[in-house]
Amino acid sequence: MKTLPEVSANDRESFASSFAKSYISNIKYFIKWTLIALFTGIGVGAVGSAFALSVSAAGVFWHTCKWALFLLPVTGLIIVLIYRLAGAYNPRGTNLVISSISSGEEIDIKMAPLIFISTVLTHIGGGSAGREGAALQLGGSLGNFISKLVKLDSKDRNVAVMCGMSACFAAVFGTPLTAAIFCMEFISIGIMYHAALIPCIFAAYTAAAISHHAGVIHEVFPVNTVAPFDIRNAFTAVVMGMLCAVVSVVFCTMLHKSEEMYKKYFKNAYVRVLVAAFIFIILTLIVKTDDYRGGGFLLVEKCMEGGVGVEAFLFKMIFTALLLGGGFKGGEIVPTFTVGAAFGCICSMFLGISPNLGTACGMAACFAGVTNCPISSIFMSIELFGTEGLAYYAVAIAVCFTLSGYYGLYSAQRFPYSKTKAIYINSNYEEFEKK
Repeated sequence: MKTLPEVSANDRESFASSFAKSYISNIKYFIKWTLIALFTGIGVGAVGSAFALSVSAAGVFWHTCKWALFLLPVTGLIIVLIYRLAGAYNPRGTNLVISSISSGEEIDIKMAPLIFISTVLTHIGGGSAGREGAALQLGGSLGNFISKLVKLDSKDRNVAVMCGMSACFAAVFGTPLTAAIFCMEFISIGIMYHAALIPCIFAAYTAAAISHHAGVIHEVFPVNTVAPFDIRNAFTAVVMGMLCAVVSVVFCTMLHKSEEMYKKYFKNAYVRVLVAAFIFIILTLIVKTDDYRGGGFLLVEKCMEGGVGVEAFLFKMIFTALLLGGGFKGGEIVPTFTVGAAFGCICSMFLGISPNLGTACGMAACFAGVTNCPISSIFMSIELFGTEGLAYYAVAIAVCFTLSGYYGLYSAQRFPYSKTKAIYINSNYEEFEKK
């Protein structure tokens, strides 16, 4: 029988010394980022809450005042004007935030008030836009400002930017766990920035608490009654994921191509935004419904009850692409939820599942398809819908993520590793399109 070698006193002392140094270093990191995360969560959470309340007030305004639709040309011109006055002639939005982390580009603090004001202006007229994408820009800009305030180095600055994004996303959307994981996941697909785990989680939950006390109302869509996840229903979830992958790719393409076409045919930014406003107004008058205005959560509620037409998901994609492509500001994530909800609701009629489960699967899968963030999508489904249908969501998310390829909302998003092979590719959406 072999005996274990004896450990000398010197070896024990060396191990103890090494462990002590490592532990003390980790404690310093923990204290440092706990303080920064709490400060960020409180500060950015307060700003994010103000932003969420402003967007909600704008929503109440256009719902109450039907003539608000005709304000879109005016609000569009104001948006272009304030960006021009700030010297932002070619704003890159969330792509700039991504690039700031992946390649060290600078985020100007003026990005925060610009996206705050311009998103509210878009919602005053009932434009088809969300708020979470704007929250990422707002939080990233403030996180970068905080990093300068506390004099962080370039590597810690990246963590502070993610920390700010997590805080603002959580304050606006009310899903702190999703917010924290998403901001670590969506920069480089396949790589998680684990150094940001404590800062992002602490900042997100702090900001969510701030928004709750500020009176921000967050949407949840509980799905409590779910059929057993048997082989047949597993196949149903796979089919849902496959179909949502197609919708995700089409929606991303529409958003990117609409912006390109506006810039190709209308060189002047003021003309572009006016054309987009008038097209949106005309289409709204033609369809004779407000379902495709604003972010779309009211349409999601209809989907949960099975009360939408087969054209709803397509119309929401068209309305959103035509408006945002012309220069209006806001997020793409809530419209994505709405598109996924409407499509999932329609699919549920043919796949033999309940409308609320189909709606939830569509929302979760399409979110994964356009953001390329499957882990965040699973957490999001838990926070929005509960755990009863988790098996359905997970399967639909996995399938949609894989089959949607390298398309996405954000052209600056990089794919260090392939989605289908264990190989290093280091590419992005634009590079894949050229191939």
